[in-house]
Amino acid sequence: MAEYLDSFTDAYEESFSYALDNRLILNWYPERIIKLTQGQSSLELGLGHGYSALRFAQSFTRHVVIEGSAEIIKQFKGKNSESNVEIIHSLFEDFDTTEKFDTIIMGFILEHVDEPGAILVKYQKYLKPGGSLFVTVPNCQALNKRLGYEAGLLKSLWELGVGDIALGHKQLFSVQSLTHLVESKGYQIDATEGLLLKPITTQQMIDLKLSEKILQAMLMVGIDYPELCVGILMKLGIQEGG
Repeated sequence: MAEYLDSFTDAYEESFSYALDNRLILNWYPERIIKLTQGQSSLELGLGHGYSALRFAQSFTRHVVIEGSAEIIKQFKGKNSESNVEIIHSLFEDFDTTEKFDTIIMGFILEHVDEPGAILVKYQKYLKPGGSLFVTVPNCQALNKRLGYEAGLLKSLWELGVGDIALGHKQLFSVQSLTHLVESKGYQIDATEGLLLKPITTQQMIDLKLSEKILQAMLMVGIDYPELCVGILMKLGIQEGG
């Protein structure tokens, strides 16, 4: 499994076709989570590019990250030797602790695992009473994908694309399907936001040389339109009696 995870590290380099999307969304959603949460301790699943871990470590007194890829951990530590992020090398499925956290963050994780429902259930026991669990996932019904489908460029909105495969995605989500999943696993939805309202392809955005103000506007406007955005952000709590 560790070798399988290490095989996707190329998709975390700047040469990746969707590096612009990654830069925008991965620097944006931690700020949205920080605005929506409170507490001192946080647990994050997945290290990825490391953008979010570094930001959360600045906001929380203690920030712990679980990462299954030794190569990604090595890359992160090589670039951020002074970071106070606490990293635990473990698969999400194997991790265990007696500690409970104020905030748990599953940033673009559920699309990578075989059983996202099982992960949601497992991590309930690590959440403090009144704590919040945040989930972000790609949206297969994003505006740019809907346009591509209607133009005949995509066979189905629910088909894994080249970018999905490069990143090791196993699942696809919409607002509706994610809502059904989290509610069926004992969570209540406290907030839902969109991440990046993108009407054109990433390459078209690059070719047009859109200003940073326009790119940030795509993020800001997208907050209110999760059904049309590239990504979905949900703030969850435990259902009463759950």
